[in-house]
Amino acid sequence: MSFDWLKHYMPRSLYGRAALILLLPVVFLQLVVSVLFITRHFEDASRQMTTAVSREIRLVLDAADTAQSRAMIPAAVQQKAGALDITTVPVEPGDVPAPEVPPWYDFAGRVIVSELEGGVAGYLSADVSQRRLVSVYADTRSGPVRMTFDRRRVSLSNAHQLFVNSIFFGAVVTVIAMLYLRNQLRPINRLARAAEAFGRGRHVPYSPAGATEVRAAGSAFVDMRARIERQIEQRTLMLSGVSHDLRTPLTRMRLNLSLLDDEDREALEQDVDDMQKMLDAFLDFAKGEGEGASEPVDPVALVSDAVEDARRLGQSVTMRPVEGEGQGTVMLKPLAIRRAVDNLISNAARHASRADVSVMLTPKTLRIRVDDDGPGIPEDRRAEALRPFTRLDPARNLDKGGSVGLGLAIASDIARAHGGILRLGVAEELGGLRADVVIAR
Repeated sequence: MSFDWLKHYMPRSLYGRAALILLLPVVFLQLVVSVLFITRHFEDASRQMTTAVSREIRLVLDAADTAQSRAMIPAAVQQKAGALDITTVPVEPGDVPAPEVPPWYDFAGRVIVSELEGGVAGYLSADVSQRRLVSVYADTRSGPVRMTFDRRRVSLSNAHQLFVNSIFFGAVVTVIAMLYLRNQLRPINRLARAAEAFGRGRHVPYSPAGATEVRAAGSAFVDMRARIERQIEQRTLMLSGVSHDLRTPLTRMRLNLSLLDDEDREALEQDVDDMQKMLDAFLDFAKGEGEGASEPVDPVALVSDAVEDARRLGQSVTMRPVEGEGQGTVMLKPLAIRRAVDNLISNAARHASRADVSVMLTPKTLRIRVDDDGPGIPEDRRAEALRPFTRLDPARNLDKGGSVGLGLAIASDIARAHGGILRLGVAEELGGLRADVVIAR
């Protein structure tokens, strides 16, 4: 038997599932105890009390049978059974109600009707709908009568106290358990927030706390975070050192080339410039996600500055109006996001004649979009285009600029460092490549 359908109705959070695990046994236990107590205690008590009253009703009916007429029934009953505290009144046959079964929630009433029906000769019907009185209709020699007595004589007066106590103390115990459970889950929530912040490139102070298992998971996270930060720092230092060491011989080569003839110098200087661009690209990729700290940034102003700088360089870039209903700032690494936007714009300008840049800001999402009218990237090669040092010759013309295949990879790493993603698609209006940087606020 498969219970997959039950997953759609289960709470998503750990707190909700733990609360459900806590509440289900409590509610189930209360229901079982209540049913057992009602069936064994209330039913037995109501049956015994109704049996005793049935004997008194039979005495009243015997006294009513001695009356000479219907009008003399009250006097006969008062004379022979007046001490029984049962009011007896003759009624017309048409005033006798039809027998009815009490509703399901009136458990004592169902027991009373059942016992009176089997224990009273001449029984016609009973009315247990009133809260304080019970009316029993029976037939006598002189005609039907209605006998009324206090309901407390046939049912327990404090039957509701069991339910009140069960609900009250069950609620108190549940609240105490929920508070304790909330304190136990708080270290897990702190660990989740620290892990989420680290995934977005922010370092949130965290120290392991809580139960032994939670402390073990927290200590493992702290060690993992330290190792990752150390590896990023070592990679950045290594590539920075390599770039710095290679700049010196490149500078000497450029000085020596300046002494050569113009015919030989031009091609060699171009090679030196290409090597310099490669080194800069490697260094940018090494910095990538680890540059700077997150701070409140106005994404519209940041993208507008990038577009203006691209225009000053002669690139055909257009800034579209801001979309969405959101406003304000977003926690970003400004240098890293600026590098990602510059890479996307320069990538579009290198392989297309026109680029459109837009920003969509909603209360939950930031999206930076760059569309171009270039050849685009085939759908089956878009994942490959996001890998470092990847060149897609059929999709991109490399003759228009030196590229080592790191532009999209750097933008993708920066987006992931902010807890977002870089998506590639087709620009609907321009027909070229569409690059979306989507980051959760």
